[in-house]
Order: sequence, then C-alpha cells, then structure tokens
Amino acid sequence: MKKMFLMTVAAAALVAGSVGAQELKFAPGEDAKFSWSTFEDFKKAHGDLKGQTLKIFGPWRGDDQVLVESMLAYFENATGIDVNYSSSENYEQQIVIDTQAGSPPDIAVLPQPGLLADLASKGFLVPLGAESADWMKTNYAAGDSWVSLGTYKDKDGAEQFFAFPYKADLKSLVWYSPENFEDAGYEVPKTMEELKALTEKIVADGGTPWCIGLGSGGATGWPATDWVEDMMLRTQAPDVYDKWVTNEIKFNDPAVVGAIEEFGWFARNDKFVDGGSKAVASTDFRDSPKGLFSSPPKCFMHRQASFIPSFFPEGTELGVDADFFYFPAYAEKDLGTPVLGAGTLVSITKDTPAARAFIEWLKTPIAHEVWMAQSGFLTPFKSAKPETYANDALRKQGEILTNATTFRFDGSDLMPGKIGAGAFWTGMVDYSGGKAAADVAGDIQKAWDGLK
Repeated sequence: MKKMFLMTVAAAALVAGSVGAQELKFAPGEDAKFSWSTFEDFKKAHGDLKGQTLKIFGPWRGDDQVLVESMLAYFENATGIDVNYSSSENYEQQIVIDTQAGSPPDIAVLPQPGLLADLASKGFLVPLGAESADWMKTNYAAGDSWVSLGTYKDKDGAEQFFAFPYKADLKSLVWYSPENFEDAGYEVPKTMEELKALTEKIVADGGTPWCIGLGSGGATGWPATDWVEDMMLRTQAPDVYDKWVTNEIKFNDPAVVGAIEEFGWFARNDKFVDGGSKAVASTDFRDSPKGLFSSPPKCFMHRQASFIPSFFPEGTELGVDADFFYFPAYAEKDLGTPVLGAGTLVSITKDTPAARAFIEWLKTPIAHEVWMAQSGFLTPFKSAKPETYANDALRKQGEILTNATTFRFDGSDLMPGKIGAGAFWTGMVDYSGGKAAADVAGDIQKAWDGLK
C-alpha cells in the first residue's frame, strides 16, 4: 500500500515550466520606485553563471506561479541561469519522496517550518550559513524572529540556519468599515486597552462590536486558534510562545489558559458578538465579516487575516468600504508590537553555485519589489521600497510587518497535526460553547500526551 501511495503521489499533476527568455514585467531603470541599482549590482556580481540550471520546487500554482515566474525572470536576466520552476498538488509529499530518492530540486520552497525541520534533521537541507543569518537579523524587521523560524537541528543535532523566509502572510488584523466608524464617532484603537474600551462603548451605544465565526466544515474552530495565538503574543514573552508550540510549556499552563480566556472576553459575551456567543461556532468564517456591510451594521469589527477580503461582498472597495488596523498589543505589558503570520521559506536541497546565487538574489530589494508591485506579496525586508506595493492596503500591511518587534508563525501549524489541526480546533469549539478554559486546555494536553 505504501508503495502504491508513493507512486500515486509521484504521478500527481505536476505544473512545471522553464522561465526562459520571459519578458520582464517592469523595464529595468524606467520606474524610479524600484531599486534598480541593486539589480545592476547583482548582475555585475553574478553575471558569470550563464549556462547553469536551477530547479526550484514550490507551492505556487495558477496565478501565483505566474507571479513568482515574473520575479524569477529578473534572476535569469541578471545571471544567465536557466530556471525551471515546478509545483504539485501534493508538493509536501513530493519533496519528501524526491529528497529520499536522492533526486531533489536545487531549491525547495515550503510554507511548513515543521516539514523543513524534519528534512534538515535527516540531512536533506544545506545550511545557508551564519552570514545569511546575520544578514537577516540586520535587514528584516524583527530579524531574530525570522532567523529562528528558519533555524533547525541538522542530522548531528546542531542548530543551523537552513531556510530563508520569503513572502509573508499577515494575521494580526482587525477589519472595519470606515464609514460606520465615522458615523458613530469611533476612532481606531492603538492599544488593547483601547480596543476593549471601544468594544464596551459600542455596546453602551446600542451596537454590536464583533462578528466572529469559527465554522469551516471539517476544519471548524481554526479561526479561534489564531485569536489565542495572537493573545499569547500579547500577554506573554515570545519565548513562552515558542515553548508552548513545542509543548515545553503545557497547554494547561496558566499562561495558555489565560490567552484562551482573553479570546473568551470577546467571544463569550452575548452583547459583544453578532448573534450572541452561541452563534460563534456555527457561523461560517467566510460569512462572518458580512455583518460589517449590512445596514444598519450587524457588527463594527472582525479579526481575520489578510486574505479575508476575498469573502467581502462583491464590489467592496478596500480603503473606502472596508479597511483594517493592527490588532493592538497591551500598553501595560510592554511586549512591543508582535505580529502573527505565516509565509514561505526557501531552502537549498542541492548545493550548487546557482542555488547559492539564488539565496543571494533574495537579499536584493528587487527580488521582493517585482512581486510587491503586482499582488499578494508582503515582506519584512526593510530595504524594499514600500512605494512599490501595488495598492494602499498591501502597503499598510507591509508597514505592519516592518514595524513588528516580534514575528511568530501560526502556532497551530507548528504543532503536531493531531493537535494543531485537531484537538486545538475542537477545543476552541467546546470553549466557545461554554466549556471552561482550564478544562478545554486540559483536554488538549491529554491529546498531546497521548501522541506516540
């Protein structure tokens, strides 16, 4: 059965293509908003690699493949390297198969730090070196956080920097209608204390502050895990978060129970949530934000990641009909401006000059700006020009990333699958339904203790 599974995965639909002599999306030197001088400098330093090939395997398909290949065209132009990018519907399994078979790509791009850590521990990744780690500490906002995200133990148990974070996703956002805020005389809160005060004021004014929905079919509960993760970063130091996602600090620790109860402050008060607290678990997360746009509004705020505008009513104009603000931190706790998110990480799986050159390429602003100027790309790279973002919404999200003092990857994605995509989800449904936070946390810890 295992052999049949591997053969099936290996034969799965593979999307591949040589970037070739693709026309450059933006003519070098013509638009001053791009860092063209860094492109020319890279060209001078790495323009002697003509004739070499670079195979990149990653998660981007469809429109995203078009976007990444538009960036790769500049790398080809600068180096003369022939780049071949490919992806698969089962890319997580495929990269494991290819590395174990001794036929890996030169570069692997994955959104799962846990999978990369496993590959590194088996000797399938090539260390990027202390120089790259030092570069990231200096050039990425919250640089230490990003270095930690790409640092894993090698096959000898020594920690090394293996994965270069590139293209981030942002979760710490609250969406709202500027018109509704203006009509009611509300101001965007800058601290968690102000956000809680605003929540109470909206109720006092006869309104409902929040729309919250955890429904997601078989994945029901996951939106609440994001809430809890954000609250962990706003009530505890980053190292506590790190110990929590590895179970060094147990799920039923007071710190974690407290973060769950912070979510409950918003979600378990009938006056705070559209439909009351009982509607939280049954409301689909895709439908949840629609209350922002009803007349009169069913709610004034909705906490969700940067992707949620895809589920706004047709014709919604960002910046006019809907906008967002940073999910704020507590002023009194002095934990800076932590950001929760996700993203992709780039690793070398076959050590070649072309692969090394590609890592150096990712250190140039132009490697970020070409994608920034199109869609769906955020970066914490401080030297990438914010004015190259395609629209104001992306620019504001990019500023949140570059202003972050701490960045942490989605915690449930770092936990074992049966916890992060299992017991944690169901536990949050139980909690939103009225079960005590301590009991829910205890149940999740029992599930973690039961893993073999």
